[in-house]
Amino acid sequence: MAKVELIMPKMGESIIEATILKWLKKEGDAVEMDETILEIATDKVDSEIPSPSKGVISKLLFKENDVVAIGKVIAYIETDVNAENLSSPTTQPEIAKNESKTELKAAIEKQTSSTTGVEKSTSNRFFSPLVRNIAKQENIAVSQLESIPGSGLDGRLTKRDLIGYLSNATPQKATNAENVKPFQESSAIQAAPAVSISGNVEIIEMDRMRKLISDHMVMSKHTAPHVTSFVEVDVTPIVQWRDRIKDSFLKKYNQKITFTPVFIEAIARAIKEFPMINVSVQGTQIIRKLDINIGMAAALPSGNLIVPVIKNADRLNLVGLTYQVNDLAARARANKLKPEDIQEGTFTLTNVGTFGNVMGTPIINQPQVAIMATGAIRKKPAVIETPSGDTIGIRHMMFLSMSYDHRVVDGALGGTFLKRVGDYLEQFDINQTI
Repeated sequence: MAKVELIMPKMGESIIEATILKWLKKEGDAVEMDETILEIATDKVDSEIPSPSKGVISKLLFKENDVVAIGKVIAYIETDVNAENLSSPTTQPEIAKNESKTELKAAIEKQTSSTTGVEKSTSNRFFSPLVRNIAKQENIAVSQLESIPGSGLDGRLTKRDLIGYLSNATPQKATNAENVKPFQESSAIQAAPAVSISGNVEIIEMDRMRKLISDHMVMSKHTAPHVTSFVEVDVTPIVQWRDRIKDSFLKKYNQKITFTPVFIEAIARAIKEFPMINVSVQGTQIIRKLDINIGMAAALPSGNLIVPVIKNADRLNLVGLTYQVNDLAARARANKLKPEDIQEGTFTLTNVGTFGNVMGTPIINQPQVAIMATGAIRKKPAVIETPSGDTIGIRHMMFLSMSYDHRVVDGALGGTFLKRVGDYLEQFDINQTI
């Protein structure tokens, strides 16, 4: 019998650990090749881990809710192959097998040493970027962090440990920074807990994803000064074109065509014309992205949102964009997205019109610098310019709104880019065939 190692896989460039949500197999269970063994979660996405080979689960090394470093062996599978200590071929991480724990910790420390505005600990204890960011927001001193017991791997302090500490700490414990340099120099105003006079309330704990979304949205508002611009667009040609071709399109490609691919095509064209909207900010540096990867916010059955990304959207025609949009939306609803599906976005589109809203002021999806919202398409009376004069007619009108980071996107760039997207939509070729 050979022993195969099941290793916690690498889930993305910035991911250094993952949480085991649920073991779908127990010790002694038989598994087939590629059969799902467990579900894990990172701060970006949930994922299922398949079996690298056929065999029997001989040992589970971690429990549910344990936080495990990338590259750690999490289980052993006994197989009939005549070999010894085979490592998982489908989940082999980028960390060398003979790399020691000290070297691994040093590599992780080096990865996070560039975090700005954070005092480096004088001890050898490692704190993840998420823990350090929470400490900054809560004005927690280094010495306090080092005194909090951790439940993670090798006693590592997890987000759950820190939140538990904050919920049980007195105001003096949580904010005392006397004689100690805090993680955050300026003190933040702490919101008082909500109090109900009548007591007629229901307290609902946020789920894991809602907590992550909450942290991400607050971080974005703290990071970027938001400005939102609006334009109203006549999309009558697009509505008429789609009504005419949607049945033949479904028959030809077995795909339903929505307005989203048309919006993404217009955005990609405008980005090629205004490349400084396709950037991110790193300190005082502007990082211009050469790829045009457009994220589309998708609602999950739980009510939470996730943003799968269409890579190189400018290289796809409407048929290719339709396949991508439908595939990502379907897998988002089924919770089947892979980590790479939500990474490397450079611009985001969100459709507030799905909920009947005519416009919105979306929050930027960091580290991007702009996000566009499409409102509901409504029939409205509008002025129509003709060679023989102006007239009033019923048109399909829609608001576009775009929030942008005013540190690097001025009103001229943001407003002109948004208007250009609207121009492309209004100039849509109604006679094109697919």
